[in-house]
Amino acid sequence: MLNRLEEKTLSGTGITRDDAVLLSSLTGTGLISLLSAANRIRDHFRGGNVDLCSIVNAKSGACGEDCSFCAQSAKSRSDINSFPLLDRDIVLAAAETAAEGGSRRFCIVTSGRRVSGKELDRICGMISGVRALGLHPCATLGLLSESDLLQLSQAGLERYHNNLESSEAFFPRICTTHTFREKVGTLKAAKAAGLSVCSGGIFGLGESWEDRIDLAFSLKELGPDSVPINFLTPIAGTLLASRRTLAPLDALKIIGLYRFILPQKEIRVCGGRIQTLGEFNAMIFFAGADGLLTGNYLTTLGRDFRDDLQLIGQCGLTPSPR
Repeated sequence: MLNRLEEKTLSGTGITRDDAVLLSSLTGTGLISLLSAANRIRDHFRGGNVDLCSIVNAKSGACGEDCSFCAQSAKSRSDINSFPLLDRDIVLAAAETAAEGGSRRFCIVTSGRRVSGKELDRICGMISGVRALGLHPCATLGLLSESDLLQLSQAGLERYHNNLESSEAFFPRICTTHTFREKVGTLKAAKAAGLSVCSGGIFGLGESWEDRIDLAFSLKELGPDSVPINFLTPIAGTLLASRRTLAPLDALKIIGLYRFILPQKEIRVCGGRIQTLGEFNAMIFFAGADGLLTGNYLTTLGRDFRDDLQLIGQCGLTPSPR
């Protein structure tokens, strides 16, 4: 069965949802075979480069949205630093650190449903500085309109990020202040504005394997260039503080499954990587990943640039050139 599905994927035919359900049921030696196949698919379509990106938390807290996993949520009681949009010099200093650390992309991230018009103007002014450092500028600024996104594109933004988070059916269980369809609309508007699109999900929220598969096929329909895979890090004060982290092998299975469903896309492992995978962190590339978020995250610590560069080299891979 697995050989047949690998051949379908490599030929460009693609697997069906029923095929994906079969893959998600694999355990033990079957799971190891799945990861090996996903690694071959990654090598076939993506080669030996690993795309590195970093982010800056450019505006923190004071969010009116109620995402259950987020420390910045309106319903969160987490102890975090809240601050308005950072000055351009601070953002560019973070971008310079990312460039020195080997990142290829740099993403400006803000809290809240969407940035204001004045904030958008200021962020447009930051984008040229990010480009001047040799980085590919990206942004995560909420549910923007096509005109907002066109303004960013004209300022030099390359990629817009907005995670779908989970399946459309599961989404209302993790957020009620905006909808799955609103997120889809923002991503379509970003593509209409000529931007590359980055969208994925967060896993370990209580969703089923069917939800994970449904999210992957929603992403396949949307066609983002990059697919971030995040794992829940339960944070004190959030609604999901008591959830356990995913088992490492389940996390690797998700990566492998997404490589089968989205064979030609960047599969980028992001938040919760170290907390969830621990000593299995080195396995992410052999499970099909070809991208990393390196450095710190929004309200949690990430991994040092040097450690990730060493890991990439030890796996026989190379960072994507800028």
